[in-house]
Formats: sequence, structure tokens, C-alpha cells
Amino acid sequence: MRPLLIGATSFLCLAWAGAAHAQQVEPPKVVPTLETPVNEPIAAPSPPPPDVVLPEVAPIISDEEFEKAIPSIGVEDDPELDRPLESIADFEKREAAEAAKRAQATADGTVETLPPQVDGVPVPALADGDAVEAIGDAPISDSELAAPLPPLENFDVEPVQFAEAEDEKDNVSVAYLVKVNGLDPADESTDADLADLFGDLSALYDGDGKADNTAMVRARLTADGELMQRILASEGYYDAVVDTRIDRGARAEGQARQPGQPLTAVIDVKPGKRYTLADIIVDAAPTIPPTLIADNFPLSVGEPIVAQRIQGAEAAIALKLPQEGYPFAKVGQRDILLDGATGDGVYTLPVDIGKRSRFGGIETTGDLAFDAKHVEVLARFKRGDLYDSRKVDDLRQALVATGLFSTVAAEPQPTGESAGDDTEYVTMLVTQQKGPPRTIAASAGYGTGEGIRLEGSWTHRNFLPPEGALTFRGVIGTKEQGIGATLRRSNAGRRDRTLELVTEVTRNDYNAFEAITGRVAARVSYDSTPIWQKKFTYAYGVELLASREDDYDFAAGERKYDFYTILGLTGQVGMDRTDSLLDPTKGFRITSLIQPEGSLAGRFSPYARLRTDISGYYPVTDSIVLAGRVRVGSILGAARERLAPSRRFYAGGGGSVRGFGYQELGPKDPNDDPIGGRSVNEMAVEARYRFGNFGVVGFVDAGQVYRSSAPTFQNLRFGAGIGARYYTNFGPMRFDIATPIGRKPGESRVSVYVSIGQAF
Repeated sequence: MRPLLIGATSFLCLAWAGAAHAQQVEPPKVVPTLETPVNEPIAAPSPPPPDVVLPEVAPIISDEEFEKAIPSIGVEDDPELDRPLESIADFEKREAAEAAKRAQATADGTVETLPPQVDGVPVPALADGDAVEAIGDAPISDSELAAPLPPLENFDVEPVQFAEAEDEKDNVSVAYLVKVNGLDPADESTDADLADLFGDLSALYDGDGKADNTAMVRARLTADGELMQRILASEGYYDAVVDTRIDRGARAEGQARQPGQPLTAVIDVKPGKRYTLADIIVDAAPTIPPTLIADNFPLSVGEPIVAQRIQGAEAAIALKLPQEGYPFAKVGQRDILLDGATGDGVYTLPVDIGKRSRFGGIETTGDLAFDAKHVEVLARFKRGDLYDSRKVDDLRQALVATGLFSTVAAEPQPTGESAGDDTEYVTMLVTQQKGPPRTIAASAGYGTGEGIRLEGSWTHRNFLPPEGALTFRGVIGTKEQGIGATLRRSNAGRRDRTLELVTEVTRNDYNAFEAITGRVAARVSYDSTPIWQKKFTYAYGVELLASREDDYDFAAGERKYDFYTILGLTGQVGMDRTDSLLDPTKGFRITSLIQPEGSLAGRFSPYARLRTDISGYYPVTDSIVLAGRVRVGSILGAARERLAPSRRFYAGGGGSVRGFGYQELGPKDPNDDPIGGRSVNEMAVEARYRFGNFGVVGFVDAGQVYRSSAPTFQNLRFGAGIGARYYTNFGPMRFDIATPIGRKPGESRVSVYVSIGQAF
């Protein structure tokens, strides 16, 4: 077996008669793997044992012969050796005297050329017999060199003019082509598209075949050669050889490359053998169940050593163990031992599973928005449950969804307290950092018949801790105006249960009726949220309305105002089997609403409003979804004239039958204004096509409102149209255009609807 790490390099040193010879042993080849190679230290030569007696070596010459062979150096040979050194002061005086003597000779006009001396001893003559060589001043051929320098303030720098143009052949922009040879065998043997992966990451391809100079092409080619080596190694080709070169194209010998002729950056690939897993060893303590790691480790003997597969398998173990009661499990550093002769690899992975644990208590720290007791309300686990990281993630998401934190974290802490069954309790430590509790929001919409509608709100999300939000709301529109206040307690005693108190005053001015209404209501609901979409939901509540509304009096032949005081109860149940709360693509939903109500004006007149909505979604392809909707409603126990106009059923508009104005369908008065009815039925079919963040929708809607308490499904009116969608992280933006089929006089040819969310 050939180890993954680099082996030690050995050196052999020999010494003989003052000469040395060193021979270096070539180190083994480094094989690129998932690990970073580490060099082993080189061992120093060991000294001989103390009890070893070395043999005596006879000297080449004797000491006496060596001393005689060295020439003697003494005073008798050179008397200058015994002469005392001259002091620095005496040396400077002597040099000054000689300089004064030469200066005097120059002043007299008789320059005496003396041979150079050292301490009065003449220096030997030169080859031509002269003791000195006279070198005169160079003649000044450029008068500018003798000119005085200009003043600094008048100094002006002029660019240097070269007699010949600079050779810029190495700095001229060049075009190049890219050619990869030999990659096909490796590409065909892998699941990944190596050529496409290389093209996405390549510096050469990223340059679009243009570079500032040849050096830049060469640098990109070098980088791409290293990239190709890494790509091949990631697919198990650890012995791959990648060579790079620049092909300047065919040209005559000695002739330069023609201008405009592109270079060719060539990458030659020899993949070599592909390494496979010969053995898989997971070094871990026993788990419960015993096959927990093996069942969730998606690697098998015989498959190629692919980096993505190896890393994915390790991530799967790191994810699965905390889900099965091991919160402190740690995956260690892998080791892969490769055999270059057989292409086999032995994979070893150490795993520390830690202590098997169960949920204990909850503690909080930091700048608190609410205490640990309310955190327990949000948690979907209780003391004694086996630890599951998915439930911890759910708690973290629920804390974030409150909107009360700038940062929040939930982490297990060991306690050492035994929980039985060889497990121990862990404490969930929730670290809070509360954020600004106040927010301002706004929304806008438009619909034919409804006009423009603008809504704004101010909310204090933690006005009454924990999660007691106070909201003030205002609506301004062409058909609706209103103000109101809402006190909402989220997660009231139970996760996702909401208690809501509402008071509001609204004014509506529609073709069907004009009303000024005051409303006070209380409601308890258990609804789906983006974090947890529930299969079953419910809501119940009570409301009191006081409203002044106009209605057409057929007996008087005119519209008259009346005052209505209504007390009602609300009950709603829902079942949801779709795959998304905001943008479903498959499944169905059913919602049923019952509202027992009664008029308090005069004698009590009870009645009940019933309504059922069913919608379904079917994915035809990954990008096309068919969606359908049916609505049926009925009012039992009261004649239409006894009902407040705002409590009757209407149809038409963006959330009903598109192609018609708001509340336009159904019975009408002599002025052709809708007056509402006691039953309704609606249907819609959509074909939704999505591409990226955009979508196109074609739809057909149908519906009608009836005077009777039971819908007859007759005289249905149809509308058809097309819509555009822009998908955001909070839901799709909707823009629909529709037209009525079989349009009647007075009906709009085209209706437009703009809002947030799908039509259903």
C-alpha cells in the first residue's frame, strides 16, 4: 500500500581524505487527495554507541615533516614586520605636508611628476615604463552640459523622446483559443460533466479569448492547469498528468507570428487510473440502534473516490446523529490510504458520538424579549423526549418568526444529570438579543370596481409581553376608508394559537351599497404559518356590528338608509394537504365557515351564513401547474330584505370572478346596481407556468349570485384572461387582465387586478 503522506527523504554522506560526496534519494510522488499532504520530519543520523572502539588510522606525514614544510616568517626575513605602527596623528601630519609641497610646486609653475610612493618607497613602473598614467578631462561636446542649472521655480520637466519606437510586441492585446485534449475518457466515466465544470471555472474561458498580452495568457493557462488537476482529483483521478503549452500557430522558420493570428492555449490531459474504495472503516462507539451510522452512510466498497460523495456522506452522519439523540456528535478528520499499484483506497473516518441525551429544561440569557416559560410554549418538545436537532431548529425558527429579536440562538448544554436508559439530560440555552419592537408597514392594490386601495399600519409587537402586539391601521381608497386598532396575543398559551381583539370604523362606497360601520370583535384562531403548515386549522369568535347602510326599496322605488345592529358568532375549520402555504403546486385545501347571526333591531331575527371553499393543485411538469377552485355559499333563515346589504353574498372582482367589476354579478335594481343575494357559486381554473422568478398564468373564471338560499348553478357568467407573476420570498406579485365572455351593456371590456399572492 502506498501511504497518502509524503515519506521522509534520505541522504547518504561519505567522507574520505578531506573530500565529501552526497547522494540524495528521490522522494516518493505526492498523490493529491481529499487531505492536505504533510511532510514527515527527516531523522538525524544517530551517534555510535559509547562502547564501540573505532580503529586507529595511521597519519599520512609526521608532525616534524609538516613543520619543516611550512616556510618561516620572521624579522630577519622582512625588517618591516618589526617596525612599530605609525599613529593616525603622525600619518595625517605627513599627508598634509606632502599635499602642501605639491600645492607649492603647482603655484611655482613647475609640476614635478613623482612616482607614487608608499611610505617613501616608489611604486613599480607600469608596463610602458611610466610610473603613472595621466588621464585628462573629457572634452565637452554638448554645450548644454556646461550651461548653469536653471532656477528651481523655472524648472520644467519635458518627456524624454526616444530615437526609436519601443518594441511593444509583448504588450499588444492578443486573441487566443482554448483547446483541451484527453479529457473525454475521464468525462465519460463520471456522473459529473467535467468539461462543463472546467468551462464554468476556467480563467481562460472567463477571458472570452482576449488578453492584454501573452504573459496574461500564460498566467491564465497555468491557473487552468492547476484547476484541471483539482477537478480530476475530485473525481478520483489522483495520478492525472496535466501539461500546458501555448501554440503560436504555423509559421515559417524565423518568422514572427502574424498580427491578428490567435494563440492557442493547449491543455493536455492524461487522466490515469481512477481510484476506488477498497474498504470503509468508521471508527465510532456503538450507537442505538446499532446500525444507525451504517444505514445513513451512503458510501459503498467499489465506488470511485469522489470528493463530493465523501463530503456528502460525512455531512449525512453529522446531520443524522443529532437527530437521533446525539447532540454532541463530532465527525473527525478522514484518512484515505491509496495504493498506486492497484488503484485501491482504504477510507477511515473517526466519529465521536458523544453522550446520548434527552431534553431537559430551558434557560434564557442575554437581553430578553420574554422569559423561559414562554420559550417552552414555542418548543415542540418536552422534558424527557429524546434529543432531536430538528425540533431545536424548529424552536429557533419560531423565535425568529416572532420578529422580536435582532439575534437569537438555541444550543444544547450538557448537565451530567442521568435520564435513565444510559442517557443524560441537556439544557436548551436560548440566547436572546431583542430588537426594535416597532414597525411601520404599507401595502397597495388596485382592482376594477374596487379602485385604488392603500393601507398603512403601525405595530408595537411586544406592547404586552410576551408577544402582545398593538396595531393601529388605516385604509385610504377610492371605495373604502377606515381606521382601527387590534390587540393580538400570538402563541397564546399554545404554539400558533392567536387571541385577537379588534375595534374599527369603516366607510364603504360601492355600487351595491354605501355603509358606515363600527365593529368590535374577539377571535381565537389556530392557523398555518410559513414555518409550520398545519393539516388542520380552526377559528372561532364573536362580533358586534353597528352599521348605517343604504338599500334599494322596491316598494318606494328608491334607495333608503337603514340602521342595523348585528350580533354574530364565527366558526371556521380547514384542512390543508398542499405543499406550500403561499404558492402551492400540488394537493388540496378545504375551508368551511359558519356564521350564526341575528339582527338586534326590533325583534331578534336569527339566520346563518354558510360558505365552503375547495381548491386543488396538480403539477403537470416541473414548471406547469393546473389549479382549480370552487366556492359555494348560502344564507339560511332570513329573507334578503331582512339582511343588511353588507352581510349578503356578492361575486365579481379580483378574488372572485375576474373579468367583472367588484360585486357586479347577481341580482340588480332598476338602476343596474347590484343588490346582493342569499347564495353564491364560483369556479376558476388556472394554468400557471413559471420560469425562474417570473410566471405567466392563463385563467377562466365563472360564477353567479342568486336570490334563493340555495345556488342553482344556472346563468353562470364567465370571464377569461391572462396574468403575470413575479415571485418574491414573501409570495408572488400578481397582475391580471381579464374580459367578460358574452359581455353585456354597461360591463367593462377589460378589468385589471394588481395584488400580492395567487388568486387562490
